[in-house]
Parts: sequence; structure tokens; C-alpha cells
Amino acid sequence: MQKLEITKPIRLIELFAGVGSQAMALRNIGIEFEHHVTCEWWVQPNASYKAIHMADDNTDYSDGMTKEQLQQWLFKKGVSSDGKEPMTLQKIQRKPEKWLRGTYNNIISTRNIVNIQQATGKELKISDTDKYEYILTYSFPCQDLSVAGKMEGMDEGSNTRSSMLWEVKRLLEECEELPQILLMENVPQVMQKKNLGNFEKWQRFLEEKGYRNYAQLLNAKDYGVAQNRNRAFMVSVLGDFNYTFPDPIPLDKCMADYLEDEVEENYFVNTEKAESLITDLIESGKLDKQISNTIRGGGAEDR
Repeated sequence: MQKLEITKPIRLIELFAGVGSQAMALRNIGIEFEHHVTCEWWVQPNASYKAIHMADDNTDYSDGMTKEQLQQWLFKKGVSSDGKEPMTLQKIQRKPEKWLRGTYNNIISTRNIVNIQQATGKELKISDTDKYEYILTYSFPCQDLSVAGKMEGMDEGSNTRSSMLWEVKRLLEECEELPQILLMENVPQVMQKKNLGNFEKWQRFLEEKGYRNYAQLLNAKDYGVAQNRNRAFMVSVLGDFNYTFPDPIPLDKCMADYLEDEVEENYFVNTEKAESLITDLIESGKLDKQISNTIRGGGAEDR
């Protein structure tokens, strides 16, 4: 089996794009790629994506459109103001024109197809796979998988937020050409007992489409980040290729490395209730005294 190597220009497709963390990861390790397509219906994260990745794009794509045309366009696209449900036309009509134009410009600038339930495989614009390497990321909502959420699961057709995974299935079925690499990131529960049946069903579908799946739980603390953050990853590769997850690396950072030596006073918590809570946490061993000084407002000499 051949080892996976990317030799062609990368076109990145981000479903459930959020602020573009996968794009940031590629950028941070120095990988050249094209922001090919995003899909994010929540207007606030989409605005952040624009600010982070397309900050130099000041084009007014809404030029020539009336306020009413913008309202109808955004309504038909199915934008959401809370990430839970699409905005009604009435709610969109209550928004000022500046918001309408800004939201429209953010969507166009980020090549955003907006609402995955209304999107089509054709909108992913996958073509010339002999010339380009398409990486499709799909960190679908975890609220119905996480122990901190409602744990309603991700059954196909259940209409839970986590069941949006199956919209990815629909899009792939509609594609004439498939992306060569798929990347999933989610909470560990996606591949544990309650959801294992659905996860295996998803893997079988991908295998039927010609993908080889490589799944593993990875913790941020094992890859140079001072955070105990365990997540499930799956890399699916189209064709007979082998993929190996990177080996852990020694952790050489602690929380103090991320803290600033000088912080403006208005960021400090200095109430009697907060002091009592901090003292209790220190006495119980749940909070390090060195870190507590940064919460109380202690200077660098206290740390």
C-alpha cells in the first residue's frame, strides 16, 4: 500500500466551517492552499472567518443590490443568527441595511454556501482532481454527542444537530468527482458506545465510496499544547493509500507560558465573592497559587 503524499495544489473545502480552524492549522504549519468553498450558516462565525482569513478583501459585493433584494437573498440562503435555526424573513427585515450588506459581503468573500441542508454537491465545485488535491473537513456539531450536551445522538433523519453528519453523505453522493481527503474532528463520544453504531455506519458508507478510514483519539497535551483536550479524528483517503497519525511530542509549555506579564486592570476579578472562591480552590488543591495571582491581579513579581 502506498503512503499518502500530497503533491498537487490543495483546494480546501470546510463544511461546518466556523471561524476556519482547519484553515488556520494549515496556515500555521506553512501549507499553501486555496480557500475553495466554506459552508457556515451562523453569521457571527462567518464574520470572524472573513476577518481572520480574508481581512484584505474590502470589496462591496452588495453594490447594486437593494435592501429588499438582500433580505430575500439572505432568507433563501437560510442564514442563522444563533446557529440553531434559520432566521425568518421578518427577523431579517428588522436588521439594518449595514448588517445586510456586511453579512452578504462576508458570505461572498468566504465562498460560503451557507446552509448545508440546502447545499448541493455541485456547489462544492470539485473538478480536475487530476490537477488538484481536495481536502474536505467536516467537524459537524457535537452538541448531541457531548456529555455536556443533550446526548440525543446522531441517527440519520433524527433532525438533531449532530445528525447533520448525514448531510455530508448526501453531498458526497451528489458529487461527480470526490475529494481525495476527508478530515473529521469531533468529541470522543462520536466513536464510543452510544454512537458507535452510527460511526461504523458512516465508515462503511465511506468505504463503499472508495475511502480508507483512519480513526484515532488524540489529546492536545500530547502535541505541544498545555491543555487536556481529547478529540476524535478520522482521516479518510480516497484510494489505496496508507495514513499514519503523527507521533506524540514532549510538552514543554505550561499555562504560565500563555499568560501576559502586564494586563490592564479592568480584566482582573477583584470582588469578595471571587476572592473567596479562589481561596477555596487553592486550599482544595484545584488551583495553583502561581496562576491564582494572575486572576487576582498580581504583578509579574508575584508569579
